Amino acid sequence: MIVKENHNIILIGFMGSGKTSVGELLAKRLSYQFKDTDQMIERKAGETINHIFQLKGEEYFRDMESSLLTELQSELHHAVLSTGGGLPLREQNARLLKKLGYVVYLKASKETTIKRLEGDTTRPLLRGEDLAHRVERMLNTRTPYYEKAAHKVVATDHKSIEDIVTIIMEAYMRNLS
Repeated sequence: MIVKENHNIILIGFMGSGKTSVGELLAKRLSYQFKDTDQMIERKAGETINHIFQLKGEEYFRDMESSLLTELQSELHHAVLSTGGGLPLREQNARLLKKLGYVVYLKASKETTIKRLEGDTTRPLLRGEDLAHRVERMLNTRTPYYEKAAHKVVATDHKSIEDIVTIIMEAYMRNLS
């Protein structure tokens, strides 16, 4: 069931899938507010996600994400929400996302993802091993969670941000009617 009265669109997907870029344009086109869970957590904590990972670990960060989603239940209306790549992995989060609004999985191939993330040093989960191997392993693990959490899957390879936004808007509007 899709909660229509909130009029929210939730963007999920792997790092580098375009959630922020697509979300900002989508919000502008719909005259909705744009929110990003990673930015909200950084503001609330007064620290970068990298620093939170270093000081307190991934589990602590995931708890912060879950807590934020609970808070957003009562205050998110007419918004496009871009989520962190790991947020839908917890079952409780996936359920909350579907209550918050229309969930769209932005799906990018391994090759596209690697191309977009090369040289990005801001993502703590990509440090260490070979980028291609790490991305492949994480995509294999996360894709079933993303697919299960989404109302709509949009393949982003070889599409412009404008094309992706148009696809999402058309699907969202069909869902509202």
